[in-house]
Amino acid sequence: MHRRQAPVGGDGARAGRPAEPARRAGRHAAPRPGSRVIAPVSRPAVVALGGGHGLAASLAALRHLTDRLTAIVTVADDGGSSGRLRRELGVLPPGDLRMALSALCADDEWGSTWRDVLQHRFASQGELHNHAVGNLLIVALWELLGDSVEGLDWVGRLLGARGRVLPMSAVPLDIEAVVRGIDPARPDDLQTVRGQSAVATTPGRVESVHLLPEQPPARPEAVEAVRAADWVVLGPGSWFTSVMPHLLVPDLAAALCETTARRVLTLNLVSSDDETGGFSTTALVEVLARHAPDLRFDVVLADPGVVTDRPALEQAAAALGARLVVLPVAASFAAATHDPFRLAAAYRDLLR
Repeated sequence: MHRRQAPVGGDGARAGRPAEPARRAGRHAAPRPGSRVIAPVSRPAVVALGGGHGLAASLAALRHLTDRLTAIVTVADDGGSSGRLRRELGVLPPGDLRMALSALCADDEWGSTWRDVLQHRFASQGELHNHAVGNLLIVALWELLGDSVEGLDWVGRLLGARGRVLPMSAVPLDIEAVVRGIDPARPDDLQTVRGQSAVATTPGRVESVHLLPEQPPARPEAVEAVRAADWVVLGPGSWFTSVMPHLLVPDLAAALCETTARRVLTLNLVSSDDETGGFSTTALVEVLARHAPDLRFDVVLADPGVVTDRPALEQAAAALGARLVVLPVAASFAAATHDPFRLAAAYRDLLR
């Protein structure tokens, strides 16, 4: 098969996208009300790691600061459209990769239109029900090109994405967790739960997580990006199923420990959800440290809304080698949603 050369990331015109059509009246014709631009102070090479909505929040902020941006995405999803495609075709689950690409779209007519296309889900009584268009597009390119990274690069070129998206591993992964107290009548019993969807919704308290297959291969492009970065941002996101899996891929974990980049750990806006019930923000930092005892950070970034015991959180950050930075990054209209401009401003100040 003829191999196409796929430019990666960066400005849409340089990536070879078609010229933007003349702006027309409609919902994409004008910038969003209240939109702002966070002027970057430099163009650092930044790598952001995570998955799902948490990683998308970081990317939506970081794309205002640099186009030298790489997203490294978990590949353990086993639910919804991604899970169906994974089981039927044996491919990497595309959903978190799709969300990362969508977050890198510009706010102009081209970017916002393609963002909507990627995120659109079919509603029907048939097999297409709830499939995301972006998932199908990504998998189609994987089948045509025979390489997951090349396929993602081509989608990024189409979107004019301000950055590059990479899977963290070359193979689909499963998350397995040891959970305490699933049965309230037996609160001290330990049980094993397998699958990202199951771990994300399990009752009880997650004690530890690991990946199957054990010691999975990292994508070499992801390892190279971490080693070449100026800054690495881990989190926010579902702690056990989106954030910590990156620390369990040996070559990627080694790169995170050995890189000369400065490292930021971004904490969630809520400390306790279905996945992390019973954990304080401090406890989540501590459990991450137990799973990756050699990993050090420069900064732990937290919104004031989750800092209920600042001395304890400062101590947990210090155990990682980091200083705690507390800045408002939540949206004013929704405490559990990151404001991309507040988060961009926080990252801008940290990346100086």
